[in-house]
Amino acid sequence: MARTRGSHSDITGPRVERAALRLFAKHGYAAVSMRQIATEVGVQAGALYNYTPDKQMLLVSLMKTHMQDLLAAYEAWPKPVDPLGRLEAFTRFHLSFNSERPEAVFISYMELRNLTPEHFNEIAALRSRYERALVEILEDGVQDGIFQLEDARVTAFAIIGMLTQVNTWFREDGRLSRADVEALYWTMVQRLVSA
Repeated sequence: MARTRGSHSDITGPRVERAALRLFAKHGYAAVSMRQIATEVGVQAGALYNYTPDKQMLLVSLMKTHMQDLLAAYEAWPKPVDPLGRLEAFTRFHLSFNSERPEAVFISYMELRNLTPEHFNEIAALRSRYERALVEILEDGVQDGIFQLEDARVTAFAIIGMLTQVNTWFREDGRLSRADVEALYWTMVQRLVSA
């Protein structure tokens, strides 16, 4: 984001992104105007353009940041060598990482349709890197005779979709704790790959 001389862009820029994240998650990208974001931040609408060229680039920035953070965190997550251990690590990582970022996760999946083709391809490439990590785990498990599945790529999509949906129903004050949900979903993932 461009910095305005004498401004507090290091403070306001992140506030703009946080406001956009909240509003996009609550109302949907198409329903939110730059004026609404400005009101949320407490600046004039024209001032937003000191921090982002337009609403599309604001959406792209939010999605890109989320995917880059996801990839970096996954790289740093401890992973065993064996495919079953790696699959469990992936499952637990995905649930843990996404549970702390429900708005970013929602936007990253639901607002892909609002990206221009160029920006869609950029975000899709980041998503593919993450999906590929799971596909490799599944392929290694099949090769070692641990997993039985028809198509590693389709199975990876199914697992990621299933894990991501936890954010739509899980509540901290609900019947199940996070640990309960992790254990249940790990059991379901094992069944999905016939481990």
